[in-house]
Amino acid sequence: MKLLSVVGARPQFIKASVVSLALQRAGIEELLLHTGQHFDANMSDVFFSELGIPEPSIRLDIHGGSHGAMTGRMLESIEQALLEHRPDRVLVYGDTNSTLAGALAAAKLHIPVAHVEAGLRSFDRRMPEELNRIVTDQLSDVLYCPTGAAIANLASEGIGTGRSTTAVLQVGDVMEDSTRLFARAARAPAALADRKGFVLATLHRAENTDDPARLAALVGALNTLHRQFHVILPVHPRTRAAIAGAGLSLEVEAVDPVGYLEMLWLIDRCGLVVTDSGGLQKEAFFMGRPCVTTRDTTEWVELVEAGVNVLAGADQARIVAEAEARIGAKVHNDGTLYGGGTAADRIAADLAERG
Repeated sequence: MKLLSVVGARPQFIKASVVSLALQRAGIEELLLHTGQHFDANMSDVFFSELGIPEPSIRLDIHGGSHGAMTGRMLESIEQALLEHRPDRVLVYGDTNSTLAGALAAAKLHIPVAHVEAGLRSFDRRMPEELNRIVTDQLSDVLYCPTGAAIANLASEGIGTGRSTTAVLQVGDVMEDSTRLFARAARAPAALADRKGFVLATLHRAENTDDPARLAALVGALNTLHRQFHVILPVHPRTRAAIAGAGLSLEVEAVDPVGYLEMLWLIDRCGLVVTDSGGLQKEAFFMGRPCVTTRDTTEWVELVEAGVNVLAGADQARIVAEAEARIGAKVHNDGTLYGGGTAADRIAADLAERG
């Protein structure tokens, strides 16, 4: 079996790291296609070197521009790669423009598509990620779901029930696999080795960075927290430009984006995570840290229901209050919510059986 995996963004590199290892163990030939969606060395190349991911067989170097323009360019180039390499199946991850382009290119060529992290819904169609994941799930013939909630979401859309021929499997979350595997190799960013007990923050989602009012509230909240607890903020290049363009000033300890192993070290040493990232909400849980999410919705509803994550939106006062109440709290992960670190092997075994 020849499998072509499509990746392009930081979270996909992390997920692919453990799945690629599992595919090797299962004897599946894999070609890795990197769209270039994340192209900065700190957001891309460092993950391949740190996590031992095989160098991509195909690099497209496609980034920048509007969502439509980026996805269209990816679609054309991925189609050419599929025609050249003729894989038996395409594997896509998550909910980025790379995900959608990979699934659509394959489906139009009648190549079966498997979707890792299927069935997630924020129920907010203003998010481009929500549209990407909905369409990808419709195009795929195998859906690997991280949770029971994801399977329920698909069932409500008629997928995996009745006349649906789509295979829907609950396999757990591959990001838990990654966290468990690589936490042992976590290392301190050189300039931050003496830090502990801080608030670890990230801010990059377009709904926050592109809305001046939300961005001002979030920067205000982080500055307020910094005066009490010390905030470390790895800053995405796009976020840094947005903050400067809005005339805002960061008082926090702002650093360049860090590699995955360094991020795991920061999570382990912090007392609280404040983020608008999807993946970091889970990584905080896997590492036993409480989380305040600066979004109005989340795909990871089970973390909110379990009380280890809270949605605070862009409400400056609420973010500060929730952070003050939660910093240093103990979070227990017994492995039941996300599969306990066995998702990648379950995916590889199912793909090998399908041939």
